[in-house]
Amino acid sequence: MAKEKASGRQGIQKFGNFLSSMVLPNIGAFIAWGLITALFIPDGWWPNKAIAELVGPMVNYLLPLLIGFSGGKIVHGHRGGVVGAIATMGVIVGSDVPMFLGAMIMGPLAGYLMKKFDALIEGKIKSGLEMLVNNFSAGILGGILAVIGLKGVGPVMAALNNTLASAVDWIVNANLLPSFRKPTFGRWC
Repeated sequence: MAKEKASGRQGIQKFGNFLSSMVLPNIGAFIAWGLITALFIPDGWWPNKAIAELVGPMVNYLLPLLIGFSGGKIVHGHRGGVVGAIATMGVIVGSDVPMFLGAMIMGPLAGYLMKKFDALIEGKIKSGLEMLVNNFSAGILGGILAVIGLKGVGPVMAALNNTLASAVDWIVNANLLPSFRKPTFGRWC
């Protein structure tokens, strides 16, 4: 029983590390977005309408694309990252909310599928055609995954996001938020 509990915890930690490895390399971009937002939006410290125009595109496009690229890159190097970014673009366009979760799904999925395809064709492509096959296969797979993200994953993720947002609103409005805090076991904990 204790061994199962430890392995379950290790699995959760491994999954958490995988997710954080998609975000942490891009912290600089998150910081830049946060600073621009805090400084230049209408309620910011130094409101500037022209500079504030960066906020929306950064949160809707730049940050999810970086996460999708990083997720694909973790699974299958730069090539997986490129296909991950293409696939992430589909979920971005398929939703009207920032697609961080969609990027964390589509990026690694695209990298994994590209890795499997590359393993399938390894050693079967004639010399001189590798670059052509590699580029077209990445483009075709990325395009297919972008359409799947646009038509399927993006709307599902948007619906999930709306459901979770409604649940949080309900919890806050029902004054249940204090029941979710970490219990303390003494004055100094």
